[in-house]
Amino acid sequence: MVSAQKTTEPKIAVSIFGATGSIGKSTLDLIRRAPSRYDVKALVARRDGRKLAELARAHGARLAVVAEPESYRDLCEALSGSGVKAAAGREGLLAAAAESAEVVIAAISGAAGLEPTLAALSAKRRIALANKECLVSAGRLFMQAAKSSGATLLPLDSEHNAVFQVLTAGPREAIERITLTASGGPFRTYSVERLARAVPEEALRHPIWSMGAKITIDSATLMNKGLELIEAHHLFEMPSARLDVLVHPQSIVHALVAFRDGAVIAGLAVPDMRVPIAYCLGWPERLAWDAPRLDLAALANLSFEPPDIVRFPALRLARAALEAGGALPTVLNAANEVAVEAFLARRIGFLDIPAVTEGALERAISEGLREPATVAEALAVDHIGRSLARTLLPQFAAKAS
Repeated sequence: MVSAQKTTEPKIAVSIFGATGSIGKSTLDLIRRAPSRYDVKALVARRDGRKLAELARAHGARLAVVAEPESYRDLCEALSGSGVKAAAGREGLLAAAAESAEVVIAAISGAAGLEPTLAALSAKRRIALANKECLVSAGRLFMQAAKSSGATLLPLDSEHNAVFQVLTAGPREAIERITLTASGGPFRTYSVERLARAVPEEALRHPIWSMGAKITIDSATLMNKGLELIEAHHLFEMPSARLDVLVHPQSIVHALVAFRDGAVIAGLAVPDMRVPIAYCLGWPERLAWDAPRLDLAALANLSFEPPDIVRFPALRLARAALEAGGALPTVLNAANEVAVEAFLARRIGFLDIPAVTEGALERAISEGLREPATVAEALAVDHIGRSLARTLLPQFAAKAS
C-alpha cells in the first residue's frame, strides 16, 4: 500500500521596507501569526538599528538595512553572531530591493523610499505600496515603471486598497467618481483660533489610528488626504474633478466608488491596517486570520461631512498642486515634510505648516521647475522644495516665538 505524501504550500517570500514603523509592525504581526507561511528576506528601517536587529533575529531575516548610515554600527553590534547580513545607506536599500522576495511591503516614509521601491518594481515583484512619496513625488515616472516592468502594484493605504477591491464590481471606464474618506484627525471641530494654539502633543493624539509622527500630523492638517488624492489620480487614472474627499469620523467606510449606472459601492472595514495588509499578502487569494469583525449594529451611526478647506487649507494646496502638475506635487511633498519637522520641533505653529508649504509652492512656480522624468530629477526637485521651505522657516519661527 502506497501512502499519500503530504504536500506543503511554498512559503511566501516577503521583504518589508519600513519594518519598525506602524505598517511594518502590523505586517510582522500577521507574519507572526502564521510563520510557516512566510519567509522574511529583508527588513529595512530608517534609523533604529537595535530595534531592527531584534526584529530581524525574531523573524529569521536574511538581510537588515538601515537607511541612515549613522545607525549602521548599532545594527552590526546588535546582529553580531546572528547570521543576518547588515547593510546601510543607498547601497543597502538597493541590496534589500534585490532580495528575491515575492512581496515587497513598501512603507518607508519620505523620498528615501522612492529609489528602492522603483528598484523592486523592476524585478517584477508584487509591491504593496504604502509610501505616498513614490506617487506624489514621481507619479508618472513610477506608474510607467510599474507598467513596463510587469510588476503587480497593490495599494496598501486603507482608502486606495478599498477602491482597488471595489473595482472588482465594474470596469475602470465605468467609474464616475471616487471618494476617499478622512477621519478629520484630532482637530476636526477646532476653530481657526484654537488651531493657531495647537501644540505637537495635541496633534499627535489621533482619535482612531496609531501611526508614525509624520503621517499623524498630516492627518491633523488634512495634508494626508491631499497626498492621497494625488495617489488616487495616478493609481486609478482619475482626474482631480472626479476625485472627492468626505470627512467620516468613524473611519469605517474607507472609500466609495460611484459608477455610471448610479450604483455606489463602498469599502468598509474596521480601522485596522492589518486588513489591507492581509489583502496584499494573500492576493489574489484572501487570507484566513482572526481579523476584528465589523459590527454595524454596535456602531449604530456612521456620519459624513464635507472637509473645511478654510480651516484646513492643506487639502486645497494638494488639489491645486495636482491640477497644476509639473514639479508642484514633488515640491508640495518636500515642503510639507520640512514644515512638519519644524512644527514637531516647536519652531513654527500648527497653521504655519500649510503656510510654509504654500510659500514654497509659490516660489517653485516662479522658478518654472519641470516635472521629474528620472529618479535623479525627482530627488533634485525634492531637494529644491526642501530648500525653498527652509528659507521660509525663519519668518514663521519669529512669529511663533
